[in-house]
Amino acid sequence: MQTYYLEMLSKQALIPSSIPEQLQITEIELAQPEFNQFLYSFVGKQWQWTDKLSWSIPQWQNHIECNHIRTWVAYVQGAIAGYYELSMQDNGNVEIAYFGLTSSFIGKGYGGALLSHAISSAWSLASTKRLWVHTCDLDHPSALKNYQSRGFSIYKTEVD
Repeated sequence: MQTYYLEMLSKQALIPSSIPEQLQITEIELAQPEFNQFLYSFVGKQWQWTDKLSWSIPQWQNHIECNHIRTWVAYVQGAIAGYYELSMQDNGNVEIAYFGLTSSFIGKGYGGALLSHAISSAWSLASTKRLWVHTCDLDHPSALKNYQSRGFSIYKTEVD
């Protein structure tokens, strides 16, 4: 497996994709660890996201609090189209910790729009100095291209 680490060092690097009118993106302002658990399972199942599947609700609560997680959910006509989590880290680093679309919304042009929203959300935080993300070859075949098309640059590659 190959893992790619990407970063963006300024908000001017963003190459946005327009957000379709039918795509509504909402921040979850009141933490609900059960909802984060659901989103992780719902979106991540097809991509073999397994490391947190056995977590209890207190573990999810701890994850949200300790990693300073903020979560946004994308909807199309009331259906969950995808979500992302931002993790606020030390020294102005922000990680796109999780990002993905639900299976029925892949290939419809929402990936670039949701990623553009995630990047804009991260750079809207006054403390952000660096935005980073990682992806691997288990993710959707277009994931790496989407990150690079939005302005991310690879800074490290690992092979397992």
